[in-house]
Amino acid sequence: MTVFPNAAWHQSLGWLDSDPAITSLCILLEREERSGKTIYPPRSQRLAALDLTPPEHVRVVILGQDPYHGPGQAHGLAFSVPSGVKVPPSLVNIYKELDNDLGIARADHGDLTHWAQQGVLLLNNALTVEAGKAGSHQKYGWEPFTDAVIAAVAQQDRPSVFMLWGSHAQKKAARIPALVAGPHLVLQAPHPSPLSAYTGFFGCRHFSQANAFLERHGRGSIDWRLPKKNPAQAGLFD
Repeated sequence: MTVFPNAAWHQSLGWLDSDPAITSLCILLEREERSGKTIYPPRSQRLAALDLTPPEHVRVVILGQDPYHGPGQAHGLAFSVPSGVKVPPSLVNIYKELDNDLGIARADHGDLTHWAQQGVLLLNNALTVEAGKAGSHQKYGWEPFTDAVIAAVAQQDRPSVFMLWGSHAQKKAARIPALVAGPHLVLQAPHPSPLSAYTGFFGCRHFSQANAFLERHGRGSIDWRLPKKNPAQAGLFD
């Protein structure tokens, strides 16, 4: 079975198509869906992060843990929700840090597609979750897959920025030797969750540091502002 619909990622990681662990993962997900379990995000969106951000376009990597487990939330991008869906607390705190760091006012929605289209790889460690059960697919076998994606970016000669928020992302990155030895900028901070944001995420200034690094290395900068989508909608931040 073909794991990567995106041709550029397939060229780098096509060997995963025949990896027994990935085959077992796909079979397990299919079996659970046939049994009536609801899995997020929908199958067509599970590789959205890779589809929107080909390897040669990656400039920043932000690692999440697993998809949101509520109805309509997950759409394949870490920390992101579709336009019109209530903005989760961690993303609210990300917006607060953007305002503190770069003076960017909070967006009126939670859709981070604009970042992904500019080369921000919004990758979760596990790409699926069972409805209503946070972290339920953390041990399903996604880690070899997402480790390989991170390693493929880290092995590139083009300097990129890795934003590692929380111990989970930091431990994952520690398994990628090329990430430490390569030409990249690795930024670490506590997770933006309300449980930890006040212990060092606020004030980390990762967004301005990322742009300064990218500009120094001739890779431009990320426009962290998000297009307006829901100016008339209320309750998205309640």
